[in-house]
Amino acid sequence: MIYPTRLCVLAALIGAPVALVLGLLQPGLWLVAPGWLLGLGALMLCDALLAASPRKAEITLETPDYVAVAHPTTARLAVAFPQRTIHRAIQAALDAEPRLGLCSARGEADGAGGFLFPMQPDRRGLGVFREAVVRWQGPLGLTWRQARRKLDETVAIGADIRRIEDEAVRMFSRDAQHGAKVQLDIGEGAEFHALSDFHSGMDRRTVDWKQSARHHKLLAKEFRTERNHQVVMALDCGRTMSEPVAGAPRIDRAIHGALILAYASLRAGDRAGLFAFDDRPRLSTGAVAGVGSFPLLVRQAARVDYGAQETNYALGLTSLSSSLKRRSLVVIFTEFADSTSAELMIETVGRLVKRHLVLFVVMRDEELEALVTAAPETPEDVSRAVVAASLLRERDLVLARLRRLGAHIVEGPADRLGPEILNVYLDLKRRDLL
Repeated sequence: MIYPTRLCVLAALIGAPVALVLGLLQPGLWLVAPGWLLGLGALMLCDALLAASPRKAEITLETPDYVAVAHPTTARLAVAFPQRTIHRAIQAALDAEPRLGLCSARGEADGAGGFLFPMQPDRRGLGVFREAVVRWQGPLGLTWRQARRKLDETVAIGADIRRIEDEAVRMFSRDAQHGAKVQLDIGEGAEFHALSDFHSGMDRRTVDWKQSARHHKLLAKEFRTERNHQVVMALDCGRTMSEPVAGAPRIDRAIHGALILAYASLRAGDRAGLFAFDDRPRLSTGAVAGVGSFPLLVRQAARVDYGAQETNYALGLTSLSSSLKRRSLVVIFTEFADSTSAELMIETVGRLVKRHLVLFVVMRDEELEALVTAAPETPEDVSRAVVAASLLRERDLVLARLRRLGAHIVEGPADRLGPEILNVYLDLKRRDLL
């Protein structure tokens, strides 16, 4: 694309009154006006031909693989031209999805042939850079040459990995057992490891009396915590989970809690995986092992979008159950509006608990609780309180039925979901229920 610069437009405008004055003074000089415009047009054509061709412009977008929500970062658009081409005054712009939070569509030159685009994502998901537009002037500064490039570059936007790791380590280290001697880590959730000489200060319950009698010295059993359990976080990303609670969508709160649990379980030697579903399964990572696999789970969690469909528990949980080849801890993050909509969920969970340990995580709806306890001042307040109390009562009935089926329940404030889940997880390991 070729179009005139501001300098060219000003030159054309300046030439018009000059030609008019000359025409008034000397009528024979009226041809100066068209001659001026033709000469300016010829200069524009030469300027455009001397400038670099858009086809030869190399435009490359450099972005991080992963971006944290509300964390400022930059994208860089690198622009390069073949040697021996003439250009000046380069400008660049990016077209991207709003969730990427570009501070400005126009980039700032970095002095190295590129342009920086500051951005601060405000919503989790997959952000797409659609198109890049670069323009430059010819050597005379009379024309712009412009190039457009379709990018379709996708960037995962999710939770802050460092913050989740720090939070999980802080909560996990508070309850986890540490020590230089593995024999101190005994009790429920431990397995026999080896025999060693008994030393003063060791637990006398660890003495193996038969082996001690055989070897004529006190021998103690060493234990180590059972590892390699499989923990699967099942995320309901349907319409109800996309609604806000305490200033953020429920699914964002659930993902934050799931990632804290995933990091803690990987750190404890267990295997962790993510599964997301709404009207059909959306994501399944399988179980991964080792703390080094945690960034992979974080990137996959960023792919869980905000759903607008009703959740199909029968299809989602049945698909999850069929993919699990061994007994696992299935942590289900969900929300249900009433007992009728949860009927299929309860039926499916009844089959799931026969083989797996199921943990349900739901968030307390403090807005409903506030409506129930608020002092009624108008008839509308009474109506709202009655409806809110009815919804809370149906919710309690569903949770009670799940408990009778054998599922464990975690119900806590949205901003305290991570610690609540981690405490239950550590308790289940101590009780050897995994």
